Amino acid sequence: MTRRRAAATARTSLALLLAAVLGAWLWLGDVSPFDAWARGDAGQPRAVSPRGELGADERATIELFERSRDSVVYIATRQQVRDFWTRDVFSVPRGSGSGFIWDDAGHVVTNFHVVEGASAAVVRLADGREVQASLVGASPSHDLAVLKIGVPIDRPPALPLGSSHDLRVGQKVFAIGNPFGLDWTLTTGIVSALDRSLPSESGVTIEHLIQTDAAINPGNSGGPLLDSAGRLIGVNTAIYSPSGASAGIGFAVPVDTVNRVVPQLIRHGRYLRPALGVELDEALNQRLVRATGVEGVFVLRVAPGSGAERAGLRGLRRGADGRWQPGDVIVAVEGRRVGSVGQLLGRLDDFKVGERVRLQLQRDGRPTEATVVLQSGS
Repeated sequence: MTRRRAAATARTSLALLLAAVLGAWLWLGDVSPFDAWARGDAGQPRAVSPRGELGADERATIELFERSRDSVVYIATRQQVRDFWTRDVFSVPRGSGSGFIWDDAGHVVTNFHVVEGASAAVVRLADGREVQASLVGASPSHDLAVLKIGVPIDRPPALPLGSSHDLRVGQKVFAIGNPFGLDWTLTTGIVSALDRSLPSESGVTIEHLIQTDAAINPGNSGGPLLDSAGRLIGVNTAIYSPSGASAGIGFAVPVDTVNRVVPQLIRHGRYLRPALGVELDEALNQRLVRATGVEGVFVLRVAPGSGAERAGLRGLRRGADGRWQPGDVIVAVEGRRVGSVGQLLGRLDDFKVGERVRLQLQRDGRPTEATVVLQSGS
């Protein structure tokens, strides 16, 4: 009896041990050794299923990126600072951004805020070459700047230009740049809205901005926004985000504006803004709006010999009692309302020097109109 009991106990212990080993295997692994043995593929990599051809939309996106990538550049800027104790001047990194080749002469377009305050800039091409860049001109009110680089051989091609006046909400767009200083990246999205307005750092409202949900992050600034044909339709300039990263709301300066501003920056080094020939002041304008309840832009002074004077515009004047009386208040340009000095300047920016614009005015509490020939402003 003792031997039989001992043998039974041994068999029970062995069964429990085997059960424990099998349970541990099933617990730690997805497949039991019996399944692997049955398939005969234990420890072997799985076969890759054939993918087939890429979709037509995927092939088009890949081709667009590969065709446009060489025209996009990375920009790193430096700034000179003076040591407080030694008074020595040395150069430190300031920031980075993106840009793109504008023409065969080596001009590079980027955002003004990418190069603002910089003492030097280095442009890295898609093939890895780094070249020094010089500042040609800038327009802070449009957040645009032009650099010049010298590339004697194998010059990158310029991006083909599209148009922005005929864009449609919902059409596909592509943004290429260097977000967070990474290598060239591509993000896609759609035109979310058109004709957006944002105040620039100079106080002038940038009109007709393109809003897109294509991911635009720090470092994308100054890079191109392209349509599905690979044509430039905008310059990525800003994002709306509490965290500072893309939140699906990005803005781009429309190419129609870029194509008007950049040639002037190349020729003159600055943008010659169309002007009425009147003196304006945003702070005083806000005070006058609050005091009178009239929404618009108050003309403070009319420059002698200007288009505004020839059109009969009136500035502030003293009344018979010696008090200052409001002059004309510009309430609209060609039927489009204006509520601030920045917005008025943005409206005038749609026209060229020498063109005539029709102004809707409030004069002595009554509506009237005047037609002004635009002149070159600062």
